[in-house]
Amino acid sequence: MSQVWDQRYAGEEFHFGKEPNAFLRSQQARLPKSGHCLAIADGEGRNGIWLAQQGLDVLAVDSSSVALRKARCHADENRVQVTFEQADLLNWDWGTARFDVVVGIFIQFTPPGLREEMFECIKQCLKPGGLLLLQGYAPRQLEYRTGGPSQVENLYTAELLRLAFADMDIEHLREHDSVIHEGAGHDGLSALVDLVAVKR
Repeated sequence: MSQVWDQRYAGEEFHFGKEPNAFLRSQQARLPKSGHCLAIADGEGRNGIWLAQQGLDVLAVDSSSVALRKARCHADENRVQVTFEQADLLNWDWGTARFDVVVGIFIQFTPPGLREEMFECIKQCLKPGGLLLLQGYAPRQLEYRTGGPSQVENLYTAELLRLAFADMDIEHLREHDSVIHEGAGHDGLSALVDLVAVKR
């Protein structure tokens, strides 16, 4: 799997651009002024770097060595400190009550079964009162074809996320169609699902 992503991230261009995800940026007011933050599958670092610029101590994890090399350079260019770690998230020690914020932007590389395991790891690694920001593609995205996985079973619905995170306080959950421009990887009208939840 990492070889596929290495190929996708090869070259000088940033596959998903250098700017943070629009949904993530829209949640800036919810972020704590300090604390530990996990950026899941953060690729070339656009979201982790932005989170660090907000004052958070960020760990950005990804399976691609190519992406992480570019992310480190991007962080240096922005004069911001981010800890980058290469890991297979399906075999990674997420820890317990470790993070104040967890951010998962388009992390839909896991099929059902493994996805539920990852969601449980996310909940476990959050501290009580910790914030989860999650955005993914909805099944209508298969019609738009402007990014994301081609397997419908990997996509989210609001109801799927409502059930998966029912043991958290859901502050925002919305399915919507919006135009996004995030490099060549995510570009155009997109079917999206946004989740903001807090660990009890």
